[in-house]
Amino acid sequence: MPAETDFNLKLEAMRHSTAHIMADAVLSLFPDAKLGIGPSIENGFYYDFELPRPLSPDDLPVITARMKEIIKANQPFIYKEANRSDARKLFKNQPYKLELIDEIPDEKIGLYSHGEFVDLCRGPHIDTTGQIKAFKLTSIAGAYWKGDEKRPMLQRIYGLAFTDKKQLNEHLEMLKKAALRDHRKLGKELDLYSIYDEAGPGLVCWHPAGAAVRRTIEDFWKQEHDKRGYSVLYTPHIAKLNLWKTSGHWDFYRDNLYSPMVIDEDEYLIKPMNCLYHILIYNSHKRSYRELPLRFAELGTVYRYEPSGTLHGMSRVRGFTQDDSHIFCRYNQLEGEAVQVLELAMFMIKTFGFEKYQVKLSTRPDKYAGTDEMWESATQTLKDALEKAAIEYEVDPGEGVFYGPKIDIKFEDAMKRAWQGPTIQIDFNLPQRFNVSYIGEDGQEQPAAMIHRTVLGSMERFMACLIEHYGGAFPLWLAPVQVQILPVADRHLDYAKRIEGNLRKELLRVEVDTSSSTVNHKIRRAQMKKVPCMLIVGDKEVDAGTVSVRWRSGEQINNVLPNNLLKDIINKVNERSL
Repeated sequence: MPAETDFNLKLEAMRHSTAHIMADAVLSLFPDAKLGIGPSIENGFYYDFELPRPLSPDDLPVITARMKEIIKANQPFIYKEANRSDARKLFKNQPYKLELIDEIPDEKIGLYSHGEFVDLCRGPHIDTTGQIKAFKLTSIAGAYWKGDEKRPMLQRIYGLAFTDKKQLNEHLEMLKKAALRDHRKLGKELDLYSIYDEAGPGLVCWHPAGAAVRRTIEDFWKQEHDKRGYSVLYTPHIAKLNLWKTSGHWDFYRDNLYSPMVIDEDEYLIKPMNCLYHILIYNSHKRSYRELPLRFAELGTVYRYEPSGTLHGMSRVRGFTQDDSHIFCRYNQLEGEAVQVLELAMFMIKTFGFEKYQVKLSTRPDKYAGTDEMWESATQTLKDALEKAAIEYEVDPGEGVFYGPKIDIKFEDAMKRAWQGPTIQIDFNLPQRFNVSYIGEDGQEQPAAMIHRTVLGSMERFMACLIEHYGGAFPLWLAPVQVQILPVADRHLDYAKRIEGNLRKELLRVEVDTSSSTVNHKIRRAQMKKVPCMLIVGDKEVDAGTVSVRWRSGEQINNVLPNNLLKDIINKVNERSL
């Protein structure tokens, strides 16, 4: 859609221009500031600075006021080029800019200026500073130069920029609502998980409530995979380093892998992915074409190094459980298998309450394994699978991984934010490196095709997404505590316990509030815990053998027979009602 693309490019240019204006403002306030980079990002921009003192939130209004003066001056953005020598003279007091100049391969260095401010830049920019209508500086953070923990820590100022104040205000209102749904905040309030400093950053401990949700997801995941002919595997957490060297992971992803450990004179690596063990299991004996496709699945925990500055609650961690699967098949079975994976992915997404999603087909990057013919065939296979599954998609040129094209699906949460979800990748690399093959109908050995796929992603990130999507108010089938029984007084405890036992026999997650609080306080506590169903039992309920049901929505029904309620709850859970 050319009009939409043109609008997005102009919006990106405006946001990048706002970053330049912010850098100009900061430099005028701190003449000794050293400038890093200032790109546009989703919904706004940032710029990195080395400054003589730490910034505080009180500095943002001062910088904003100076930015408004620059905008009001309506200065034109002017592009020019300089040779390398002149560019170095221009930025002689800016070490980070000098480093960037040395990395530019072209002899001519692109520069953009407005007023007296000049920056390294290829553009594009808007015409004048006065075209910026709505921006807001939002936060200050630390950021290592070039994301390298061994380089200096700079101060990063983030900002938002939109075409008008109405859009900016709408986005700010959305951010307020999003803050209330932040999984880090709700994770603590609902006692779902913790990340302990004593254990290390990026390592999640699931508390009983969070573990109950996870177990429900995993049980559902296993049931659906059993229905579709998958074999669930369990594999170790470490393997000999040579295995990862053979696969190429050690060469391609070394920066994201942990250091090897020595055991009995051999080097071992904590596993960053599950695929190699699945290949070893496939290769444990010769396979016949009659066995294919073979679908191996595992909820396997893996470990990858992420810089500390990128860690974010459960959504970006160092240890996570991957909802993982590898399909080994004949090449003429690839399309059918991809269609089935797409159907499973869509079923899972919708069951968890995500109605909107974005699908991208990522094609061959500059560096790749396999032949051009293999890439063309595999890419066409994924296109055909998407069309057969009647799924709309966009092509994302050059964004495939080095070992094959892939389909990425992002689902939108209640705040219309996209989360990475299902991925389907065809792999040329590992089957060749590990001689993954089968005996064909002609009795000859044939190379097998291999699909990597996940339908949820990591359990940690998916949990973060669910928390924010539902604002912690999980549907009944997923809720950590599905039913909370609230006895009015201690004399009603025995009756409450009997009801609890009957519900637990049906594998429902039930708690009795045994505190001495008033029933109104108990109701409020249960509401704060976002429990879907509360059962109030007092003298009338004990005498009549009933319960008073209060749903999270506020609806209350009195004199309900426990057996009738049990049937209703079981039906809602079995149907996975939202």
